[in-house]
Amino acid sequence: MALNKRGSRPIVVDGNRYCWLVRRKPTYSQGLTWSPLSFAVERADLAGCAILVVRLASPRPDNWIGAVASPVLPSLVASAIRQGLERGWQPERPGSPFMLDLGADEQG
Repeated sequence: MALNKRGSRPIVVDGNRYCWLVRRKPTYSQGLTWSPLSFAVERADLAGCAILVVRLASPRPDNWIGAVASPVLPSLVASAIRQGLERGWQPERPGSPFMLDLGADEQG
C-alpha cells in the first residue's frame, strides 16, 4: 500500500525522508466526531512498504459539529514517527499498516 503523493507533505526525521498525509475530507464518523483525527506516514524513498497510521485523541479541525480541535503540526508528525519506530514500526518492510493510537496515550 502506498500513500497518494498528491497532497502529501514531506518531513525529515533523524535523517530519513518521510511523507505524511491527512485525508482530504472527513469520513462520516470523523465529521460527526465519533472517530478522531488520523494521518498516515511512509518513507519517501520506500513507497509500497509498511505505512504508519496514527490515530489522535482530538477530532478533525473540519468536523461538522464545531468541536474544538488542533491541527496536525510537523512536530507532532515527527514525534509520532519516532514513537512508531520505538514501538516496532518497520517502514522498510512490506506489510500491513502499523497502527499507532496516540489517543489512548493522551487520555490515560
